[in-house]
Amino acid sequence: MSVGPGNLLGVETTMNPTPPTGAPAAPAVQPLSQVIAPDWAEALADVEPNIRAMGDFLRAEVAAGRTYVPAGENVLAAFQRPLAEVRVLVVGQDPYPTPGHAMGLSFSVQPDVRPVPRSLANIYTELQEDLGVPQPSNGDLRPWADQGVMLLNRTLTCRPGSSDSHAGKGWEAVTEAAIRALVARGGPLVAILWGAKARNLKPWLGDVPVVESAHPSPLSARNGFFGSRPFSRANALLEQQGAQPIDWRLP
Repeated sequence: MSVGPGNLLGVETTMNPTPPTGAPAAPAVQPLSQVIAPDWAEALADVEPNIRAMGDFLRAEVAAGRTYVPAGENVLAAFQRPLAEVRVLVVGQDPYPTPGHAMGLSFSVQPDVRPVPRSLANIYTELQEDLGVPQPSNGDLRPWADQGVMLLNRTLTCRPGSSDSHAGKGWEAVTEAAIRALVARGGPLVAILWGAKARNLKPWLGDVPVVESAHPSPLSARNGFFGSRPFSRANALLEQQGAQPIDWRLP
């Protein structure tokens, strides 16, 4: 089950920085429970004011002639599948800054993006080496999300062409609350942490089994990501908890 896209943030869902004169008013802001899965809405109730504040921030960015990625309807995409179904948590940093790439799920891109970003290409290389599966045909990771792999960025938006530009603006409180909710829910759950920023979250994860390594970025993949076998290790940890493994194959 997943919840369709909505507009809790009340921000424009296109990359147009300002609406034309006479354009209709911005879409009405929707309740959190109408935008994301109901159990996530309940878990994030305490930080709903933070989410709305980020909507205010994004509207101010648009009013100032600056845009953001991903499109408004995709900002909360990581929370559209139920919290209860999450079996694997993969933490990223922030959305791909190239317009048209980010889709609200960490490391994933729209299916028509060619070539896929280099970090994702390295993930696919390791996937093939780890499990012997065919090279995926595109960069859309939604089949993983549909199986309970939560692809969560620490910050959920950024300016086009400017990585980490929305760090410290308020998203961290939201994603921290999400991680706390997963830990409080309990297993089966495995966390995959790639890179220093993701690995800094390890103390928050309590007894959740962790698979960690260097980031798949071209700058660091050869420093411990390649050969780390994260997919088979995550599946082994799920099976130890009595859960079904993830089918990591992609179309």
